[in-house]
Amino acid sequence: MTYRIRNSRGLLLVALLLGACAKRETAPPAKTAADTTPPAPAGPSKISTLEGFKTPESVRWDPEQGVWFVSNINGNPSIKDNNGFISRLKADGSVDSLHFISAGRGGVTLNAPKGLAIIGDTLWVADIDAVRGFNRKTGALVANVDAGHQAKFLNDVAASPDGTVYITDTGIQFDPKGGMTHPGPDRIFALKGRKLTVAAEGDWLERPNGITWDQANGRFLLAPFGGPHIDGWKPGVAKVDTVGTGPGGQDGIEILPDGRVLITSWADSAVFTLNAGVTTKLITGVPSPADIGLDPVRGWVAVPVFTGDRVEFWSLGK
Repeated sequence: MTYRIRNSRGLLLVALLLGACAKRETAPPAKTAADTTPPAPAGPSKISTLEGFKTPESVRWDPEQGVWFVSNINGNPSIKDNNGFISRLKADGSVDSLHFISAGRGGVTLNAPKGLAIIGDTLWVADIDAVRGFNRKTGALVANVDAGHQAKFLNDVAASPDGTVYITDTGIQFDPKGGMTHPGPDRIFALKGRKLTVAAEGDWLERPNGITWDQANGRFLLAPFGGPHIDGWKPGVAKVDTVGTGPGGQDGIEILPDGRVLITSWADSAVFTLNAGVTTKLITGVPSPADIGLDPVRGWVAVPVFTGDRVEFWSLGK
């Protein structure tokens, strides 16, 4: 009897020791410095897709009203068919007025509206061989400036700090079947008041498409459609400075608050950034991405899909 009791105590002691050893062996390892590294910031994510547009070319954010404007070519981008229109969207990307400004209404002519820019209360739009201005709150027509035979394919619009409006002319044309030629010349026009003049001309512009003002460096940035370069240009200078190289077929261009340049490319169906000469793909799988709109406060980017009749809204993340 005594033997059994002692043996039971011995077995109990062995069991307790084995259990303690097992717990020590399965205990989680101590955390290292790598384990405490914060996670990488989230990348871009699609917020929504809005369909129902007609060859959307440009999107512009109006921070005062909290609305987006979208230009709709509605057909061939070189034909004067007077059926273009400009849509107004709510801040969340939903439709406020699909035909906020429409050809044939209120004396409006809009053949193939493309790039948009807001200067004061005027929404400016490039339209083949004319620049048209509308009240951004009411949509009323306020200006028609005709470039005549000088212009081939007015494309994007941006303003310098003195209020001069600059418009790129890509120098291309589309035939009725959609085939593209490049009769040229490549140009940038300047609009002061109601007078339109040639500010730059030459093949060195490489079929200029997107244009935006680079406040930090006192110049414009150009996104050519006919070459891989991203260029810096100052009015009055007959040359450009290459600031980076992209995949080609560039279209829209905007500058983010942190200084990175946001650019679209038809060549690889992407939106990429340019930072200190280095390009990084940000959004991929977007065919024919045209002239993007940017809400810098929320970090939202609106990408018009030219051949897809839709606009995609993306958050760039933090």
